[in-house]
Amino acid sequence: MSLVYDAGRRVHVRAPGKLNLSFEVGHAGDDGYHDVASVYQAVSLFEDVWATHGDDFSIAVTGDVDVSGVPLDERNLAVRAARLVTRAVGWNGGIHLDVHKGVPVAGGMGGGSADAAAALVAVNELVGGGLSGSELQELGAELGADVPFALLGGTAVGTGRGDELAPALARGRFDWVLVPSDGGLSTPTVYGELDRLRAEADIRPDRVAPTVDPAVLRALRAGDPVGLGKSIRNDLQLAAVTLQPELAVVLKTGTAHGALGALVSGSGPTVAFLAGGEQHGRDLADRLSGDGLRALHVHGPVAGARVL
Repeated sequence: MSLVYDAGRRVHVRAPGKLNLSFEVGHAGDDGYHDVASVYQAVSLFEDVWATHGDDFSIAVTGDVDVSGVPLDERNLAVRAARLVTRAVGWNGGIHLDVHKGVPVAGGMGGGSADAAAALVAVNELVGGGLSGSELQELGAELGADVPFALLGGTAVGTGRGDELAPALARGRFDWVLVPSDGGLSTPTVYGELDRLRAEADIRPDRVAPTVDPAVLRALRAGDPVGLGKSIRNDLQLAAVTLQPELAVVLKTGTAHGALGALVSGSGPTVAFLAGGEQHGRDLADRLSGDGLRALHVHGPVAGARVL
């Protein structure tokens, strides 16, 4: 492997946000982590990352969304991803990252994980690291459960912590309308609330190991939004709604306007509504906007992190 230094080179990588179309959460283990069974779909909201050579590791962040809460130090997953790649390939120089965010911050759509995935690909490309896709996946799993999927894209089943991935067939296009929230939700806080609710009420998981509902996979294979709308679910939804009760109103509003299915995405608080097609998605977004909600019409599946 021959590493490359080109002071003027700038590598641009784009990675998608995701929705959890099905998200079943198991019991918390002794280490506090939960096994999950999830169906991920990458959708057309993107994070853009540019990597250049630098004297040290640094990052600058802009966005179409509120980025005021995004860390600009070693807490940032993209910075950690850049360090992982340089360490893995033996690169001793610094890296500067410019990030432009299109995925809501702390919205349950994996925007930070998409930044990390894009940084992994961009830095590997910038320095000529030669890491394979599977090697980047392994590095991504060190950063968080959603990073490997942001690398893969498309539609996939995730088990274990969510990072053990198997591609899933999804025929055609699925249209979604997203309603982001003004305030984010911390993923650990939502899981903690789920544990609290399960301790107080009889909503514990039926099985020791979470599984994916076969109806979700059948609907995806058939390209059937009606069937998919009937089968999407998220075990974290109750916890997210408990923490932000206004989400219940948003869910009811979208359903009243004809959404085929509705759920909180991941740990929330972004709410996702499934539409019957592109025009239905546009109409649904217009109706929700008419109610004073910020509504984004997106589609999936889309590709994972890639060099542009």
